[in-house]
Amino acid sequence: MVKRALITGVTGQDGSYLAEFLLEKGYEVIGMVRRTSTVNFERIKHIQDKITLASGDLVDQVSIIDVLREHRPDEVYNLAAQSFVPTSWSQPVLTGEVTALGVTRVLDAIRIVDPTIKFYQASSSEMFGKVREAPQNENTPFYPRSPYGVAKVYGHWITVNYRESYGLFACSGILFNHESPRRGLEFSTHKVTYRAARIKLGLANELRMGNLDAKRDWGYAGDYVKAMWLMLQQDEPEDYVVATGKTHSVRELCELAFSCLGLDWRDHVVVDPKFLRPADVDCLVGDATKARTKLGWEPTVTFEELIQMMVDADLETLKRENHLG
Repeated sequence: MVKRALITGVTGQDGSYLAEFLLEKGYEVIGMVRRTSTVNFERIKHIQDKITLASGDLVDQVSIIDVLREHRPDEVYNLAAQSFVPTSWSQPVLTGEVTALGVTRVLDAIRIVDPTIKFYQASSSEMFGKVREAPQNENTPFYPRSPYGVAKVYGHWITVNYRESYGLFACSGILFNHESPRRGLEFSTHKVTYRAARIKLGLANELRMGNLDAKRDWGYAGDYVKAMWLMLQQDEPEDYVVATGKTHSVRELCELAFSCLGLDWRDHVVVDPKFLRPADVDCLVGDATKARTKLGWEPTVTFEELIQMMVDADLETLKRENHLG
């Protein structure tokens, strides 16, 4: 029988890569989208005719129940969230409503409709926040430093709670930063590669950034969605850290992106205090030993290859949009 998967957040970076991956595996894919006049299907337009879109919202449990009853998925991947950390400071209540309580609504809908559905929750390295140890693994204590991180901790633990209380096959992937050319422009990695490309083409002359000393473990989103799928193929539900195990600073990110274009980042990058967070996370680096040994998962794209990929994509997009040769 053909497996059926429901993806919340299907129009996002991870959702689009996961939908592609599952289609290649022969799945029937249902993407849950909010009923709104401004839904952006750009990331899935090349596969939109191959997936089924269903109207539902993480703040409305009845809509989630309706989607589950109509489509009867074997697997549910909950990728939808208010996922931009800076926005969680200006909209903390909305972030909690969607990113935290939204997880409970999906889990409870599964409990009500069909407890045999396998559930994946997109947890985040931002849960570690003010890290207690380095590198971070599945047993590292959480110390979130933003409303987003706090909401993700709630989503993580409610997933554990439903697994242990109701016997659901529910697991969380604690994913460290993962990027791609499909990343939103508000995120630092894409902000850097896109602005660097604009500067190279003479369309801008500076890039304003916040904390250049912050360090992250950056991987490729296309690699990370495979780990999501692998978690739901195991005999028992468990939580896994997914990371490269290597860390780079925002300064290194800037240096690499500009050097890909033959530019010196120091001529263009300006530190702007307005981009500094009220409480920042200094350094995140993951230990994915469990994912390697139990899932057989390994990242295939290096940090350098990832940034080159993003710079090249941005350069081509900008040339096309601005009719440049």
